[in-house]
Amino acid sequence: MYKHRPEDRILETVIRKTETIRDELGSLSQVIDVELEELLMHGIRRKDLDRLRDEIETVHIDPEQRLSLAEDLESARQRQNELRESIDQLRTMMERSQREVGLDDEHFRSAISCALELLHAEPLKAVGDGRYILPKLDDSQASWAETMDSLRVPRPREQRFYEWRRTSPIRPVVFHDPGVVTDSVVQLHLEQRVVQRLLGRFLSQGFVHDDLSRACLAQTQDAIPRVLLLGRLALYGPGAARLHEEIIPVTARWIDPAIRKSPLTPYAREAELKTLELLDHSLIGGANSIQPTIVTNLRIAVARDIAELFPHLERRGQEYAEDAIRKLAKRGEDESKQMREILESQQKHIGATAEKSSQAALPFRDDELRQLEANRRHWGRRLAELETELETEPARIRDVYEVRARRIEPVGLVYLWPVTN
Repeated sequence: MYKHRPEDRILETVIRKTETIRDELGSLSQVIDVELEELLMHGIRRKDLDRLRDEIETVHIDPEQRLSLAEDLESARQRQNELRESIDQLRTMMERSQREVGLDDEHFRSAISCALELLHAEPLKAVGDGRYILPKLDDSQASWAETMDSLRVPRPREQRFYEWRRTSPIRPVVFHDPGVVTDSVVQLHLEQRVVQRLLGRFLSQGFVHDDLSRACLAQTQDAIPRVLLLGRLALYGPGAARLHEEIIPVTARWIDPAIRKSPLTPYAREAELKTLELLDHSLIGGANSIQPTIVTNLRIAVARDIAELFPHLERRGQEYAEDAIRKLAKRGEDESKQMREILESQQKHIGATAEKSSQAALPFRDDELRQLEANRRHWGRRLAELETELETEPARIRDVYEVRARRIEPVGLVYLWPVTN
């Protein structure tokens, strides 16, 4: 504020007035905001300074408006507090989900590049600013054309389909939210169509064709050679429905069979976690050149290593299976209880509606009477069905989660070899 500029006194008055109202109510009233806007609509004229300042000073809220505003503000504060609690809960859920899923951007990009190479295509190509380019799979494989369309800009309604596909190139992809709404890039995530199809090769065909090897060799900065036997536990329910599936690791220090005096012994929990962490890093880092002699020795040892570690894999698989069976039984019991509550609620609601309609004494037209009678017949049938469903549905849901068969099988062997030797 400049003392030699008279207009600033008006601005000072406005600021002081609004601060006073905020102190009283905790917010600036829209009513006051409108009044101040009307007073200042024609600007600040020097001949009207005193009058304008007095009018601003006398702006006030009557008691009824003040009470109404206070109630609105209190309601808004409650909503804000509820929103803050919801945001805090969502943060906890997001942190737990990230920990459970364990999705790492670098591993994500590596898996996508690996899937592209299995298609005999180029891997992801970085173009800067966190953006990557996918190869044009639709050029070499016609079945990919529709999938790759999800990476183009949305087609205008008036544009012909083939013209749109010809003039709309595949957009760069990113793995993080760009922070703005834009059509220049596509954010990849686990549910994106291209990602689903690429990762599907590992889920559905990984051990059917020759795309993946059952044994692989990776290098680590650790000084100790290690071996991991990966097994798959699958639990099946009625009708061979797959209820549960997970990968089970068994890790051990690898010893050359020429000097091995006893079978391989699995690591304890702490050493196993370190081995799995080394595996994660090695899959990203790739491998340096490994001496052919080492590769030959490891190939010779594969059968013996699997035979020595497989009993440990079976025992661990049984432990994992028992834990999964308990969780499935609990889930079946919880869903069975929820279904019973739903059916009882329906039964109660339909019964109350039917009783209310029987007591109605209002005059009805013929078509309304026919509809009412039809409704009553339907309510009667539904109540009879609910009596049966209360007996059968909860039990049926429990049976769905009953494990009828289990299978534990080795699906891969990994050697982690020190870079130093």
